[in-house]
Amino acid sequence: MAQWIFRLKGCLGSKVYSEVPDGGWGWIVAVAFFLVEVFTYGVIKSFGIFLKDLMSDFGESNSRVSWIISICVFVMTFTAPLSSVLSNRFGFQPVVMFGGFLISLGTISTAFTSSINQMYLTIGIVTGLGYCLTFLPTVTILSQYFSRRRSVVTAMASTGESFAIFAFAPAFTALKNCIGWRYTMVVIGTLQGIIIICGALLRPIVIKPKTSPTGTEQKITCSLPEEQMQGSVSSGDSGVQSLDELEQGLKSGKEQGEVEPLQIPPKKQGISSRNKLLDLTVLKEGSFLCYSAFGLFATLGFFAPQLYVVELSASLGTERDKAAYMLSTMAIAEIFGRLSIGWVLNWGRIRKIFVLLGCVSLMCLVLVFFAVVNGFWGLAVCCVLYGFLLGNIASTHIPMLAEDDVVGIQRMPLAVGVYVCIQSFAGLAGPPLGGVLVDVTQNYRAAFYSCAAGMGLGSIFLGLVHPAKTVQLCSRRDNRQNNPIVEQVSKDKPEEFLEVENQVIKS
Repeated sequence: MAQWIFRLKGCLGSKVYSEVPDGGWGWIVAVAFFLVEVFTYGVIKSFGIFLKDLMSDFGESNSRVSWIISICVFVMTFTAPLSSVLSNRFGFQPVVMFGGFLISLGTISTAFTSSINQMYLTIGIVTGLGYCLTFLPTVTILSQYFSRRRSVVTAMASTGESFAIFAFAPAFTALKNCIGWRYTMVVIGTLQGIIIICGALLRPIVIKPKTSPTGTEQKITCSLPEEQMQGSVSSGDSGVQSLDELEQGLKSGKEQGEVEPLQIPPKKQGISSRNKLLDLTVLKEGSFLCYSAFGLFATLGFFAPQLYVVELSASLGTERDKAAYMLSTMAIAEIFGRLSIGWVLNWGRIRKIFVLLGCVSLMCLVLVFFAVVNGFWGLAVCCVLYGFLLGNIASTHIPMLAEDDVVGIQRMPLAVGVYVCIQSFAGLAGPPLGGVLVDVTQNYRAAFYSCAAGMGLGSIFLGLVHPAKTVQLCSRRDNRQNNPIVEQVSKDKPEEFLEVENQVIKS
């Protein structure tokens, strides 16, 4: 038994590299993220095909049924800080595997519900929590395995959501007509168990520099970046351990007369790691607040179109089976959108935050077009444009946190939970707001007006991110001019190391 556990740990334990590999085991993580996208967002955005069945079986209104997805999205996003804390404390693998179990359990349990209120619990809370525990840790560790290729690989892996919508919309519709929506839920829940396997493949990455030229290897018990990616010394490897900067700090420390390697006392390690399980200091940064406001309002336009486009098409005279292909059309366009944005961002000629701003502005116009066009082909064109732009935005808005314009790669694993938590309130309000407008106006076009308004506000706040970051950097530069010691140290070290190295200089 012990030998089997040892082999299992060797196969699924940490991967050690001398630098960010831009490949290696990262390709396996990319495949795992692809499958996680398939069985999380892919299922959520295909849920619209069950809308009419649930309204008929339970005798409920659009707004009441829409609350199922709203609660699910809210729980998934509002509990994002919990996902960050658990991942930093216990590691990515167990958290994602447990999340996969909750997803499968919640979806299968939905088949045995007898009211919409019970579906609020099974799909909304249980499955929503599972989605939270699987998606964020997976996209975070994928960002850590890649540097130069991060934009392209993340975009390619995120196409799993689009492929799922393309395949699930007609497949689940046909399966539902054959065996009913309840047994279809059992099939979906069983397939979602694949996420548990994907979680086991998320091997933590450890960046350990090569041995120094003198043949002696510097050993550091704990470093701040490791705490940021790992969260706790006792939790095992769950993120990137970057030792290059502190090795430089050791050299500078020796120049000051230090002989012993820099070490952090175990007691202080525990305190620091507990404090770094979640980073709330990002809320003091204007760039992050503007970016979070963008995510809050833009989320209003993320889910309602997929939820109501089939019913809008049917209300304009399209056959219902034919209307289901609107989702497939949207999904195909989204695939091209995700791949193209990855190529554009990897090109590196335009600042990434500006590319995202252009996509969000165009998305606002497309949502307005949904509310004014008539006929099947008009909606089909809108679906193509919406899917393409959605692919651009959805595949970049979370990885964009790793860019220096927002928070940077070192603080991303801790800030991503806060960002997604702020998004959660729009995810809770978006679909029900659209449902209320539809019930009041008796017109499915009304739901798209609220989406366009939210996306417009989001574009305004996104445009303020870069100016806010510029102001922040200017203020830091002024402070460093007033403190020459900090200025000298900060040339080679990130801010997180200033406090540790100042102690070395003072000693």
